[in-house]
Amino acid sequence: MHTLFQENRKTLLLALPLIAGQLSQMLLGLTDTLMVGRVGTVDLAAAAFGNALLHLPFSFAIGLSIAVSIQVAHWFGRGQLRDAGEALRNGLFISVLLAIALMALVCFSIPFLGYLDPPDAVLAIVPPYLYWIGFSFLAMVPTMVIKSFAEAQSEPWMVLWIQLGGVVLNIALNAIFIFGYLGMPSMGLTGAGVATCLARFITLGALFYYLFNSRRLAAALPPLWWRRPERTECRALTKMASPLSGQLLIEIGAFTVSAFLIGQFGATALAAHQIALTCAMTTFMLPLGLSMAVTIRVSHAVSAAQALRCRQIVLGAQCMGIMIMLSCALVYVFLGDRIAAGFTEDLEVVRVTVSILAVVAIFQLLDGIQVISGAALRGMRDVNFPTGILFACFWLIAIPLGAVLGFWASFGALGIWSGLAIGLALASVALSIRLWRKLKCF
Repeated sequence: MHTLFQENRKTLLLALPLIAGQLSQMLLGLTDTLMVGRVGTVDLAAAAFGNALLHLPFSFAIGLSIAVSIQVAHWFGRGQLRDAGEALRNGLFISVLLAIALMALVCFSIPFLGYLDPPDAVLAIVPPYLYWIGFSFLAMVPTMVIKSFAEAQSEPWMVLWIQLGGVVLNIALNAIFIFGYLGMPSMGLTGAGVATCLARFITLGALFYYLFNSRRLAAALPPLWWRRPERTECRALTKMASPLSGQLLIEIGAFTVSAFLIGQFGATALAAHQIALTCAMTTFMLPLGLSMAVTIRVSHAVSAAQALRCRQIVLGAQCMGIMIMLSCALVYVFLGDRIAAGFTEDLEVVRVTVSILAVVAIFQLLDGIQVISGAALRGMRDVNFPTGILFACFWLIAIPLGAVLGFWASFGALGIWSGLAIGLALASVALSIRLWRKLKCF
């Protein structure tokens, strides 16, 4: 038991800056939503529609960053720091190519937004916002790779402070460009895109400065940056990133389709969905940061062939995850009306949001379980079978069931969210069973 508490302490110490870092990134979207919501319901609905589209390409960036984290953590666990540096160098090369591809994907998809049948008022203002956020991928994707490189070596603190600085900068730029302070014209939703883009590029510059001047990371930096990319390392990263991105596409895609379905119920339902999703994603950063620590620590334990330590890390993290998300669920149940009122003054939007947050409370508890299980499996480099589990639970069960509850049973947006919660419950059970079977065989 004493050893279990020691492992919990180590996991928590690594997880705290990772959680804070994830929350800081989430705050970029949260501040955008809060400030855009003050402009009007249509702008808030447009932000929901645009962000739903952006979540899909964003999943590829996350998949790459997780792959870099796993590769670096395994090399670090074995003491092969130069190989960890090569994972960074090749990961940055892939990140630039990926960012260009994602930017092109976003820009080329804009003329076809009308086929998704959003409200006309939303369609009129969302394209400029998407152009700016699409361009910011050139900064965002390399930022995530550098962040993963540092965190995989248990050096997350300076990255955290840089991210927090980016959040403060984004808030200031939001005020300038959304509301037209300091002589700038009021740009509304477009201003949020401009602010986020500028904040991301400045954050990337700060991370590069830290990377090249950090004594703690110096031993793992590649001696030659401008060599031709190594095919073996690029192939390994791509092979790992592809199913990881697939997992994220499955889950994020389910939320994207849900947003489009909810959009059929009107701007009020879509605005309520955006508020609930923003809240859910914000508190989800707590188990997500914990799961990132689990992936790193499980990778270290697996590379060192420490089976008992691996089990202790996973068990402790699952217990911590459940306690964290239970606390969040209670907040949504008892303070849902106050949370919704903080985003908008539209009473109908508040009413719909409160009903959704009641489902989010259950959803979050289940999500905390599945994200820890999935993270531990990633640390063991088991990524293909979990991808199939997530596909079945979300696309064969959650989406069809949500559509039935939302349209046929007339529950509206609440029905769509209920379907997602049921699918997530099944995913949590299946991934947990898979994890403990793998641990027994390790």
